[in-house]
Amino acid sequence: MGCKAWMTVQPRWALAACILSCVASTAVNAHGADAGPTTLPSFDPLTLSTEGNTPDSVYAPPAPPREDEGLNQGGVHFGLDLSYLNRYLYRGVIRFKNVGGSSSLNLQLDGKLSFDLGTLPHPYVETFVNVDDGDTISRFQEVRPSAGFDWNLKPLLLSAGYTDYLFPEREKTNDTQESFARITFDDSTLLRMDHPLLSPYIFAAFDFGRYHGFYFEAGLSHDFRIEDTGLDFNLFADVAYVVNDAYFRLNSIADTGFQHYDLGIVATYSLNNLFNVSKRFGEFDVKGFLTYSNGIEDDLRADTALWGGGGLSFSY
Repeated sequence: MGCKAWMTVQPRWALAACILSCVASTAVNAHGADAGPTTLPSFDPLTLSTEGNTPDSVYAPPAPPREDEGLNQGGVHFGLDLSYLNRYLYRGVIRFKNVGGSSSLNLQLDGKLSFDLGTLPHPYVETFVNVDDGDTISRFQEVRPSAGFDWNLKPLLLSAGYTDYLFPEREKTNDTQESFARITFDDSTLLRMDHPLLSPYIFAAFDFGRYHGFYFEAGLSHDFRIEDTGLDFNLFADVAYVVNDAYFRLNSIADTGFQHYDLGIVATYSLNNLFNVSKRFGEFDVKGFLTYSNGIEDDLRADTALWGGGGLSFSY
């Protein structure tokens, strides 16, 4: 009588009888002369698994995408900023006050080409141009080429170089040259954070062409990132001190002391995020600026102004 019949007649003993029957059948097949070949589970050496089980690959699972995946990992990088500002202040001073009080916008172009040499300093060349259609002397008010290097010495970022200040049609009274250095501290290392908190920096420049003085600046900045929106805000503050710099001399009285301070915000919105464009083609951003500048010591040259604008930036 089979297991099915046992379960019909004697349901209380059906399970025990079936187990005994299976054990006996296995023993006969293992030792009997008529026992056929034993069927073993199939084994796949590529997956290290047996048939009927979930395969386990010998290879590591794919890693999650890195934050920098798709970015330019080559040896040459390029950045370009295009901005329109309601006025042009440089180191706390309105650079040009046009005849007639023109309020036309300033177009600014800033391009930088840098070379990644690994652990060595990264040399770069950069050119800044300020254009104002309302200037009756020269629309190209200032051309500022510079060359230098950036060197990441974690947690310090060191930058140094040379800048040439060129003022078309104003060469005799304005052209000059300077050398500079900047040290930025990456406080994320000290604070064990994913991103810097304040990024404090110190900047120093020596004008050896016309004014023969020193300009020092110290500042802080903090980024607010709104995740998954492509929108970032950067708050910054800086203060400047000058030493024997005749450019900041007011009425030929003094040229040393605390000269000005800035408070500002920069908003950046990623066009890559808006149009779902991969960053392997470069990063495209829209930016907005707003800065408040004010002088500190009355006998030094500085202007008080709320100024800003907006523009586009591209980096690759």
